[in-house]
Amino acid sequence: MELGLIALGIAIVAAAAVVAFALRGRGTPAPIEPPRPDPRLDDVIRGQGSIAGQFQQALESQARLQTMLAERIEALDKRLGESLTDSATKTAATISSIGERLTTIDEAQKNISALSGHVVSLQQVLSNKQARGAFGQGRMESIIADAFPAGIYEFQATLSNGSRPDCTIKLPGTKTVIVIDSKFPLECFTALGTATTEGERRAAEARVRSDVGKHVKDISGKYLIPGETQTPALMFVPSESIYAELYDGFLDVIQKAQIAQVTIVSPNILNLVVSTIQAMLKDTRMREQADMIQKEVGALTKDVRLLGERVEKLQRHFNQADGDIKDILVSAGKIASRGEKIGNVELPIPDNAQPRLTAD
Repeated sequence: MELGLIALGIAIVAAAAVVAFALRGRGTPAPIEPPRPDPRLDDVIRGQGSIAGQFQQALESQARLQTMLAERIEALDKRLGESLTDSATKTAATISSIGERLTTIDEAQKNISALSGHVVSLQQVLSNKQARGAFGQGRMESIIADAFPAGIYEFQATLSNGSRPDCTIKLPGTKTVIVIDSKFPLECFTALGTATTEGERRAAEARVRSDVGKHVKDISGKYLIPGETQTPALMFVPSESIYAELYDGFLDVIQKAQIAQVTIVSPNILNLVVSTIQAMLKDTRMREQADMIQKEVGALTKDVRLLGERVEKLQRHFNQADGDIKDILVSAGKIASRGEKIGNVELPIPDNAQPRLTAD
């Protein structure tokens, strides 16, 4: 509103100047009266002063606002810097931890690669019949050799019929031996593990019954010789999982093997058999040494009795010595008493005795 009044005053002055110029152009200038002061101009001037004050206040408010804004920006920059520093530290720690984990993962990957190589090697061993037989025989031989002395067992011994079992164990007190065979048919179980359909599984199960049954029949026919080998013969399975699969899904095969006097054993079962044979060997050695043990016990009893007699004799010597010492002490006491009496007796001096000179 105040700006509008100012504009109105300016317009009035401009109109008066135009009128004066027009009258001057006609040749007879009329006297121009000075314009009357407009009271609204005073209001305009006062309003201008008020606007200037408000403008000054606005400038001061703006300066304070700028100062406050600068302080806020500085504080924000400081917090942002601290946050970035903290984030950088945490990020560095995280990257370091990630590096360590990647190193661990890399080592684990190397171990997995090495293990994969071993698994492939084991698969190659198990896929070859001769290599698989050597693997099973090697495991069986390690169990037997760790448990018995050399004279108890024999590997690849030849029987009277010309057959050569993988191991024979001599039992004490008899001429017969226990026979162990370690050539187990694995191909049928491999087929059973890779079967995907019901038909393939049934075919694999039938193959397991056929292959294992044939192997049991071969062991029974070649290794069970009356008067030479013990019954039952042992068919060694080098895998606990295959042994469990047999007892879980092929009980008819196990029963047929038992009827044929062939017992299927895993490494753990073979360890139990070995422990039983060790106990039998220990008991046999104890019986064989019973006479010697009785003789040694008799000699020990005689020595103990002789020791008692010698202790009694020594005790008698000690008692006799004690009596002798007491007698010696009595005699010594009497001698000391008599010596004191002799020392206390005052003998008279003879008249013709010359005085004895004593040196000062």
